[in-house]
Amino acid sequence: MSERQTVRGRRRAREFDAFVAGAAGRLLHAATLLTAEPPNANPHAQQLLTAALAHTYAEWDRLRGEDPYDRTRQELAARFARSAWRYHRVRGGVLERLTPQERLILVLRLYEGVAEEQTAALIGLPVERVRAICARAIASMRSAPPTPPRAPAQAVT
Repeated sequence: MSERQTVRGRRRAREFDAFVAGAAGRLLHAATLLTAEPPNANPHAQQLLTAALAHTYAEWDRLRGEDPYDRTRQELAARFARSAWRYHRVRGGVLERLTPQERLILVLRLYEGVAEEQTAALIGLPVERVRAICARAIASMRSAPPTPPRAPAQAVT
């Protein structure tokens, strides 16, 4: 490896480290919302984010003016969508009542502020469908959470 390649590699690593330092917290929160895990116990969200960041790092030199945050968010959403069946179990997160598709759309639209058109293009649905799913997810989150079943009362003797 030449000295020039070494210098370029170090610069690339510094740039990427700076990006991760600034963006990882928000991206991890988005991944945690997607996986419906509690914030303090989110191994699936961490795995999802690590894979998305690894992909961004691999493409770092080819970004050429693209926003690395947007690319990482797109990769995070795509990875979640491809494996959403894994995240359907109730885990205790704030969005656990929603389906994986509802969580994906709600996180992209409301948490990340991605436009309906971009969200639709990213996940391959018509804009009207994205709008309807988002409205349904919001209504579901506004409704009262289901009450857990009560244990039968024990007789006092």
